[in-house]
Amino acid sequence: MIPLSLKDIAEVTGGRLHGVDEAAAAALVIDGPVVTDSREAGPGGLYIARVGEQMDGHQFVASAAALGAVAAMTTREVDDLPCVVVEDIQGGLASLARAVVDRHPELTVIGITGSSGKTSTKDLLASVLSSAAPTVAPVGSLNSEVGVPLTVFRVMPQTRFLIVEMGARGVGHIDYLTRIAPPSIGIELNVGTAHVGEFGSREAIAVAKAELVQALPPTGLAIINADDAVVRGMAALTTARVQLVGTGSEASVRATDITLDERGRPSFHVTTPAGDAEVTLPLHGEHHVGNALAVVAAALECGVALPDVVAALATAVPASRWRMEVTERPDGVTVVNDAYNANPDSMRAALKALVAMGGGGGREDVGSQRRTWAVLGSMLELGEDSTTEHDAIGRLAVRLNISRLVVVGDTARPMASGAQHEGSWGDEAVWVPDADAAYDLLAEELRPGDVVLFKSSRDAGLRWLGDRLAGRGAANSEEGTT
Repeated sequence: MIPLSLKDIAEVTGGRLHGVDEAAAAALVIDGPVVTDSREAGPGGLYIARVGEQMDGHQFVASAAALGAVAAMTTREVDDLPCVVVEDIQGGLASLARAVVDRHPELTVIGITGSSGKTSTKDLLASVLSSAAPTVAPVGSLNSEVGVPLTVFRVMPQTRFLIVEMGARGVGHIDYLTRIAPPSIGIELNVGTAHVGEFGSREAIAVAKAELVQALPPTGLAIINADDAVVRGMAALTTARVQLVGTGSEASVRATDITLDERGRPSFHVTTPAGDAEVTLPLHGEHHVGNALAVVAAALECGVALPDVVAALATAVPASRWRMEVTERPDGVTVVNDAYNANPDSMRAALKALVAMGGGGGREDVGSQRRTWAVLGSMLELGEDSTTEHDAIGRLAVRLNISRLVVVGDTARPMASGAQHEGSWGDEAVWVPDADAAYDLLAEELRPGDVVLFKSSRDAGLRWLGDRLAGRGAANSEEGTT
């Protein structure tokens, strides 16, 4: 974090000092990690004692001290470390993060939101910008009222770019996040039906997502996905400059001649105000083209030359778990674990990528084609549209000629019935009650050369099944909202 004294922290958060006098607090500089998990504390750091449903962070102040933390932010007096005692921890988090941003005038803040693709876009943009200057981006999907401050706290004096992923569970949430880390560049990816059950309607989702471009200053830049009609309408809601990205003629950053290689990795021709170029992405799935266009626009705005942007995109690697994560098993089975999150749009994109990776799909091995398996779980928070949307995904699997469909769990069951009604499928589409049953089926029937996709909402848990089939462990932060 940008070094601040404990006295400074007390002033910006409105807290009071405990266990240290004002002179000592002015001399006590926080220049280490600022964390809410005592296990992540380190020398010179600040431990923030949050109270959750299960645990009270105040119980771990001593543990943080043992790892080198020199102070704590608390809501009650604790004697294990010098403290700033605040009335509300969340308010303290937000105020401290805003102070960090305000004290770094050379910092460019880029906000990213959308119903899907936020984390993949964040990872791509971080890869590009970090090739030009020190860049901070969220770890995993730290995109909430806690995750955004934790990302800000990693900003150092030499940092030039701060990428902030902004999620929302309702109207007003993104507006709140933009007041913690005010962006000068805002990326609006899409507005889908993900979490419509939580928001109430797609229109409410659009209102929430538009809060990002509404927060931009007139000197800022709103990067708008012109291929999404709802997002396209946000251009009228911002005072910032607008740049459209997409595949249509109205986009000033435009992709044409899109192709996928044998592993489902896209290439395309990009046209920009700074010139044209050929782009090749090492990521799997055509849906990454839209993400990459937003990255190109943002990077150019940040002063990165187009050839350097293209070169960085070509070497980008996934930085977050369970997003089209491809593992080649020793027996020749390819495991594609995209089960961090799911909505109808991202399901369709993942299935199309699976077909490309199989060489065109097909229910039997034909020439260079490989058998394709779609192991799908529930898409949560779809509200009254849940049955219809799950049914439609099952029907799409048939139309794409995917070899086998394995549907896991009760909520997802309409996928199996949809597939069976769409085509005369017998064993090609099966429903199983849980991940263990799916594992048993796959362990018995997968054969060398097969490509198997795992896709579901996070809480459906198929990412763990994907890890099990891939033979790898699982770790990384999972905090995040839509």
